[in-house]
Amino acid sequence: MTQALDRNSRDPLTTRRSDQHQIEGIAPTASPFMVQFNGVTKTYRNGTVSLLDIDLKVERGDFLFITGPSGSGKSTLMKLIYGEERPDRGAVVVDNWNVGLLWGDRLSRLRRRLGIVFQDYRLIPRRTVSENAALVLRAQGVPRTEIQRRLHPALEVVGLQDKANCFPEELSGGEQQRASIARAIIGTPDLLLADEPTGNLDPENAWQVIKILKRLNTVGITVMVATHDASLVQKSQHPVIRLHQGRLQPKVAS
Repeated sequence: MTQALDRNSRDPLTTRRSDQHQIEGIAPTASPFMVQFNGVTKTYRNGTVSLLDIDLKVERGDFLFITGPSGSGKSTLMKLIYGEERPDRGAVVVDNWNVGLLWGDRLSRLRRRLGIVFQDYRLIPRRTVSENAALVLRAQGVPRTEIQRRLHPALEVVGLQDKANCFPEELSGGEQQRASIARAIIGTPDLLLADEPTGNLDPENAWQVIKILKRLNTVGITVMVATHDASLVQKSQHPVIRLHQGRLQPKVAS
């Protein structure tokens, strides 16, 4: 596991201090917060207000659940963090970068620091578990020897080292989700976002996924999980925030 999460092995998203002021969107000083929402509002073109005046701070190394019913804004909040959506008002700051001001290569560089896990797995059917896990690194031009160095530990973390050469159709739903987690962590992210990662799983497999996320958090990865599964949140015993009609409720212990 240590090898899989070796932060010295990646290409860090860093800039010389003397050049920081030249890069639009980067905060001028370091922050203890991995994620900050400052007065964020998001309204879609049809007039639906998804998020309204959200203020949120997530410290580095936190494990945070985001709960709320369908349509409460959970997925929108996640999309704002990795730049798929843009706020209409306010600022979303991730690892000292103002995401709303990043485009093209700058946004891609930030996303390399993130791992994202979706409800629907998003595995490529004609690629093996190993190939799916390595896909992002290959797209980034990481050398094959470095990909191989990271691949086995990442699969070991999620318990799929014996399924490396299997195709998605040969896996159970729980195994497919664990394969998507391997893909998310092979780049040794600082922040792992999981949007309804257990939504298609039975309770046993759902808990296996949460245990993997908890294990990753113990080695310093900040984890944010959006879910509507109240029983899973309660069992996990991590801090929780609740969204209701686009508004953020106070953070409480689960």
